[in-house]
Formats: sequence, structure tokens, C-alpha cells
Amino acid sequence: MTVGARTARPLRAVVGAEAARWRTFPQERTIAVVARTVTSVVRVLETLPAVVRGDPRIAVVFAHDPASAFQDGVLRLLEENDCRVLPASRLAEIRPDLILSASENVPAETGSCPVLVLPHGVGFQKLVPARRGSGVRVSGVVSDRLLESGRAWLALSHPDQRAQLEESHPASRNRTLLLGDPCFDELRASLPRASAFRRRLGVPDGKRLVVLSSTWGRASLLGDDPRLPGRVLARLPFDEYRVAAILHPNVWAAHGSWQIRALLAPALDAGLLLMPTVHAWRAALVAADVVVGDHGSVTLYGAALGKPTLLGAFGAGEVVPGTAVDLLGRAAPRLDGRRDLIAQLELALREQGPEHYAEVRDAAFAEPGSAVSRLRSAVYRLLDLAEPPSPPPRGTVSVSGPRATEVRSWLVTTSLSTREGHTVVTTRRHPAPAVEAHEEAYEGVVPEHGPVRHLASREDEPDERLVESASVVLGEEAARDERAAGDWIAATLRRLPGSLAAAVALASPGRHLVGLRDGRLVEASGDLGPEETGLVAALVYALLRAEATPDGPFLLRSTPRRVRPVRLRISPPARAPR
Repeated sequence: MTVGARTARPLRAVVGAEAARWRTFPQERTIAVVARTVTSVVRVLETLPAVVRGDPRIAVVFAHDPASAFQDGVLRLLEENDCRVLPASRLAEIRPDLILSASENVPAETGSCPVLVLPHGVGFQKLVPARRGSGVRVSGVVSDRLLESGRAWLALSHPDQRAQLEESHPASRNRTLLLGDPCFDELRASLPRASAFRRRLGVPDGKRLVVLSSTWGRASLLGDDPRLPGRVLARLPFDEYRVAAILHPNVWAAHGSWQIRALLAPALDAGLLLMPTVHAWRAALVAADVVVGDHGSVTLYGAALGKPTLLGAFGAGEVVPGTAVDLLGRAAPRLDGRRDLIAQLELALREQGPEHYAEVRDAAFAEPGSAVSRLRSAVYRLLDLAEPPSPPPRGTVSVSGPRATEVRSWLVTTSLSTREGHTVVTTRRHPAPAVEAHEEAYEGVVPEHGPVRHLASREDEPDERLVESASVVLGEEAARDERAAGDWIAATLRRLPGSLAAAVALASPGRHLVGLRDGRLVEASGDLGPEETGLVAALVYALLRAEATPDGPFLLRSTPRRVRPVRLRISPPARAPR
């Protein structure tokens, strides 16, 4: 055995011939969940608890099958959820009453009990490599041998899938159950909580959340362009947008977390929210303002939820013709990397209302809202067990997910204009790590000659190169008073001789202090949060570069929709830092 390899833990007492001697609960039936891939296990973990909720008559055991190329992470996931696990080779020993799986790769030699196969995505929409040879097959369909045995049942989310399957797999005739899609039902029920999800993910109010969705394979969004997340972050203004990425679990299983994070390091340093494979991706999709995706199920879920959707890639050769995702591929606009990204996102937000993809939604999901009830009825029928009288819960997505790495350095552009006699300073900030790694994307947004540019870094920026190169250094925490702020500014400018200014928030609300290399201090006051020191510093910097005195009322424009008055008061030079 390979050093460090995981194996299924031995399972005793809960199931099998001698189980009755050791059990505490009066379990009458056993469900065995075949666990092959993270994708399939997650789908079962998301749906089965509501089905068997509160019923002591049912035992559930997970049978680990390590045969899949994408099995990495399965045992870890089962252990994290405290599941009882045994090797799939011992399935016959425990004599289950029902085998449940969200993977079509269920061995035909698994006894005589019924087999219920749930889709691990949306329907039967994707062509994947054949189990043997060089051809392709429809993902989600069990072997004809198992279908012909009369034991297998395929769960459908739409009645049209029945005709589709019978045409491509005649053995599936009379072997399907129309159950709906529990995942879509939970996503749909959670839409009213989208704002709470955004806050939990660390997306400030008023910012757009762009979700990048990539399935697996070379034709996917990241397969087509692995550097896309970093380029998107380099092109989108930090004060207007946040970016999250949802990667198919097979991407994680094939390449590993370390490799993915190394590849996406510039984007992660620039604030990319990289969603875990389990559960949290659903919160990001509900919270999304716009989705940029491909032919994977997550993109289809987003469009069906009414999210404005752009296709950054679309593996037409992997899509089953006539399916809902095929319809999406014909309906959704393509993202054009040569055109203005912001303009394309804003156009999608303006033109794609909640019902824009209603035809796609209606082709994928029939009678949404009843999937868990239908699934529970089917499970109890296959177990030959009376269904509990109380209805199953109507679940919603849990508010969970990671926080993005805090951005501490920005490339800032500022420009001056006038509005009703007032000087307006417009500022845009782009995360410096993304700009550094994808300078060509940034140059496509900001003209080389025009607005004033400078680098601003917080004092706790981990990349010392950026701090030492910054024109403006920002304090990590608010200073308790003007004296403490002045001391910090003087010490910072002495420590960093290349910096032209240092800025820090004051403990009293709405006040910031900017110190200049010549010893002058500029106090800013207005509707300013403690986290907006960088915007205040950009305002002062722009005025100095324009040779305007930073004293009096000004208008600060940090996003196209937010312009607010800021009053600056300049103090005469104290002793300049040496």
C-alpha cells in the first residue's frame, strides 16, 4: 500500500448478520451508499439526511469504491461527516435493502436489492469518455446489464429526460423515476437570503459578486483559460466588484488542492473567493450577481435561478444535443476577452432579468419544490417500508463559505473633473497582485496616458517589495487620536524613504489623516468608513499631482454610483521626516 494512502475503516456491529446483537436502535432496513467520487458523495450528503430524518428504522452505511480516477478526497469527506464506511467489496456481506448512489458506476454484482441512482449534476447532459475504448458515453447512466436486471432505477428531474434516455439506452425503458432536483429546490428557496450570503462571504454592500463556474476537462472554463480568474480580478475595479470561483470536484481530485492554489496564487492574493467543493459553492451561487461559466451543471443552475449568465467557454462536443444545457449554449452570450469586461457584465445585468432563461429552467426542472418529498416516497417504496406521516423539511442552503484573502495593495488610478463648480476626484483601485501577474489585462482597462496612477500598500502587506515601492502607505489599524496618528506617519515615512505619503484612519468616525513627505498633514472628514483610508489617500494624492491645494470641500467618486462630499483641511508643515 502506498505510504499515506487512505483505506476504508473496518465496519462491525452496525450492519451484517450479527448486527442485531449490538445495535441500540431498532433498525429494520439498511441503505448502502456507494461512494466513488466527491461529486457523487456530496450529492447524497446534501439530500439523504432529509429523507431518513428522525427514522430509527433505517441504517445508512457508506461503501467506499476506490476504482474511480476521481476518488481522491472521498474518504476524507466521509470521515469529516462522521459516516460509517466499509469497502465496497464487502457490500454483499451486509445484505443491504437498497443501494443508493449518485454515480452510475455501480457494480452489477451487488446482490438482489434495488439500486436507486441520483444524478450528480443536472440530468443527463454531458458526454464523458467511455469506460473502455476511445468513445464517449452519456454521464449518469448505469450499465445496460444492471438496467436489464430489473434492479436499477434512474432518477429524473424532467420528463423529457425519459425519452432522451430511452432513445440512447433502450434498456432504461420503465426504469426511471421522475423525482425532480433537490439541489435546485434548495437553491431556489434560498434566493431571498442572497444579501445575507454575500455578507457572510465578506462581500461589502453595494459590490457586485461575479461567480466563475468551471466544470472539469480541457473544454471547461479553466481548461480553456487557466489564468482567467487573475485576469478578471486585474480588470475589475476593487471598489465595485468581488470575484468567486466554483471548480468542479473532479478538478480538485485530479490536480490536488496544492496545485490548484499554486496556479491561482495571484488571483487568491488579489481577493479571489475559491469555494470549497462541499456545500459552500451553493451559497456563492445564490449570492452571485452574475455568473461566468461553461457547459457544467453549476452554470445551468445559475441561469435557472435567474442569474445573468455569460459563457466564457462551452464544450459543445461534450454536450448531449437537445438537453437543457444545449439550450443554454444557444441562448447565453459569449464572453469576449477582447472587449471591455465591465461593459459585458453590465449589459448582462441590464438585459437578463429573472425570467431570461425561463425556457432553460423549464427544460431542466419539472415541478420545482417537491423533489425531497418525491425522493423520500421513492426510497421508502423501494425499502418496502411505511413512509413517516410528517412531511420532510423544505431545506435551504446553509450560509457558509471561506473568506477571501484580504487585499493589502492596489494600483490606483485617479482623475479630476468638475461638477456644479466642485472638484470631483474619481478613483479606481485594482488589486496589485492580479495586475502584476496580468498586466496586459489591466492595460486594456486603464489608458496608458491619462489618469494619474500610483501604488498604495497597507503596512501589513506580506510582499515587502510592494510596500517598499508604494507611493502611499496605509495604516493597518485606526489611530486613537491625532498625536498617535502623527507619530505613526512620521515613523512610517522615515522607514520607507520611497513613499510620498502615509495615511491612517482615526478612531473618531469619518476622520482620516494623510501625512506628506514635506511634513504637511491633511485631515479628511465625511461619510467615510475606517476601511476607506486608501480612497482618502487617493483623493489627496490626485490633488497634489494636479498641483491643487488639498484644502476645502471636494467630491470623491469611488464607484459610478457613489459620489460623496469630503472636506479636507491642510495643516502647515511640521518637521519633515528625514
